[in-house]
Amino acid sequence: MKFHSLAPLLFASLGSLVAVADDWPMWGGTVQRNMYSPAKDLPDRFDPGQFKAGSDDVDLATTKNVKWVGKLGSQSYGNTSVAGGKVFVGTNNDFPRDPQHQGDRSILMCFDEQTGAFLWHLVVPKLKSGKVNDWENLGLLSSPTIEGNRVYLVTSRCEIICLDTEGLANGNDGPFTDEASYFVKDTGRPPAKLGPHDADIIWVYDMMDELGVFPHNASNSSPLLLGDLVYVCTSNGQDWTHVNIPSPLAPSFVAVNRLTGELAGEDNAGIGPRIYHGQWGSGGAGQVNGRWQVFFGGGDGVLYAFGAEPSKGTGAPIVPVLPGPPLANEEDPELDYLKKLWWFDCNPPEYKMRDGKPIRYPDPEGPSEINSTPVFYKNRVYITIGQDPEHGEGVGRLVCVDATGTGDTTATKLIWEYRGIHRSISTVSIDPTTGLLFVGDFSGFVHCLDAETGQVYWTYDMKAHMWGSTLVADGKVYIGDEDGDFVVLAATKGRPLPPERVRPGAPPNAAEFISECNLGAPIYSTPVVANGVLYVGSNTHLYAFYDSARAAARPDAPAPVSVK
Repeated sequence: MKFHSLAPLLFASLGSLVAVADDWPMWGGTVQRNMYSPAKDLPDRFDPGQFKAGSDDVDLATTKNVKWVGKLGSQSYGNTSVAGGKVFVGTNNDFPRDPQHQGDRSILMCFDEQTGAFLWHLVVPKLKSGKVNDWENLGLLSSPTIEGNRVYLVTSRCEIICLDTEGLANGNDGPFTDEASYFVKDTGRPPAKLGPHDADIIWVYDMMDELGVFPHNASNSSPLLLGDLVYVCTSNGQDWTHVNIPSPLAPSFVAVNRLTGELAGEDNAGIGPRIYHGQWGSGGAGQVNGRWQVFFGGGDGVLYAFGAEPSKGTGAPIVPVLPGPPLANEEDPELDYLKKLWWFDCNPPEYKMRDGKPIRYPDPEGPSEINSTPVFYKNRVYITIGQDPEHGEGVGRLVCVDATGTGDTTATKLIWEYRGIHRSISTVSIDPTTGLLFVGDFSGFVHCLDAETGQVYWTYDMKAHMWGSTLVADGKVYIGDEDGDFVVLAATKGRPLPPERVRPGAPPNAAEFISECNLGAPIYSTPVVANGVLYVGSNTHLYAFYDSARAAARPDAPAPVSVK
């Protein structure tokens, strides 16, 4: 397939983003993936309200600073994206919107941004191979990426899929036209009866069929869109034995054409044989010396930078970046590859060896893979290491890496590291107005550091596990936890502790607490903000928080509504 230069289409994409700068069209808001928003006048206190008697509907009269509440399933790990007047979020099917789709399914829901009204949904049937590839009841885990009238995401069937933002309400736009069969695939049911509340599929790229990928338990990469390419992690990993990697030669990262879904390139990093467990990360991007780089964290604990434009294979053996013999496969001269530019091993030697012996994964003191998303900021990449939350707590590491290197930069391009963090699957937030970095870890601590130097100012104990990431906006840090607590902290260096309370090696300051409320169900997702509204998803409901006093002062402001 002929590859077209990123430059003209990228500029067109950036131009469209400027026009809707207050939207949140992808995971991280921008391709740099920094969990920061320049939004102002956001609320800092909330009351999520009470349920109406005998129902799961929230009584808006009992809430504070709530615009609308949407009903989700029973498990909702997918993060919210907002663009073009629509809100997109992943969940499961424990509360079916359509009675013909009963049982375990993965669901992408689309709501109206202003009213919260349900518009349409994508129904994704489970893989017949079962939970080894598609864990039961998890729902849709990928955060959608929206550009114009197209939605891109990775389904729980290990597919990259492109949808029409309008659903079938404006007709079936194709070239894919068999939604009726897709919605019931592997279920043994007859083709579905389609209606205006169903998704309109444009194209589907099946990574299991096309690439031989074997996803471990789940597929959940959030697509990165640059120019005419969509980049994702394939989720290739181990089988149920947790020892064998069924597809060691399958790619870990790929790019497909955003218009057609055709494969445009696969990575040449050769990660497969070294995967610790699984690969569930998402990519970030940034320009270094005028050239676009794409960043991914691997299932081997290595941070990779690839050239954004695929190029032809050389026919040379694919050489692993960590010590080991060349792999059996070679770059095919007929295929296009995402070529690795530099790489950084995020696991220090002390996490790999103890008393001259290897530390076995998933030992709490041992190495980890990368499940968080690389954040690009001022020619640096910030990333944490961590493991599947089922493995529990353990040692972690946050690194700040110079993105201007080439080859193996492990020993040469580390700017600073922070080992006070535990295992983390969270992505960092950097406030460019203050230079402060905020990040959570799975043990439940929020950390505040100087993004330039790595100096630690404070940690805050949420007292519950944290799966999501921090969002920093309007001088505030927003974060949720597994207990359903939604906390607001001041995005500052904190208050200096009295000398007698400062422990050796501990941060010198205390976080400035603002408020806390409980949403009544675990919060596994990350807060996002779009057009002055803060979206926070619990397992069961999506809350649209806003400053009700400011909204009431606007004569054209719609009344709050509770929606199903």
